[in-house]
Amino acid sequence: MLTCKEQVERSSDYLDGQLSFRERLLVRHHLMFCPNCRRFIKQMRLMQATLRKMPESPVVDVDVDQLAAKLASRHRDNQ
Repeated sequence: MLTCKEQVERSSDYLDGQLSFRERLLVRHHLMFCPNCRRFIKQMRLMQATLRKMPESPVVDVDVDQLAAKLASRHRDNQ
């Protein structure tokens, strides 16, 4: 079984679908037994979803806190 440190090292590749079949099984096995790593993966997925909804080009005169709240609200509404 993977350690939490090994799990974290593989997290980005896991979420991007870049692990081999064997590595995916190791990650999933670890996630079955580790609530902290499951929470970490959930937070990473939320961050990825938020980043995908961010505007690609820089926006002038944007209140970043307001934009973050709006994106978080949209994400909650879509779940």
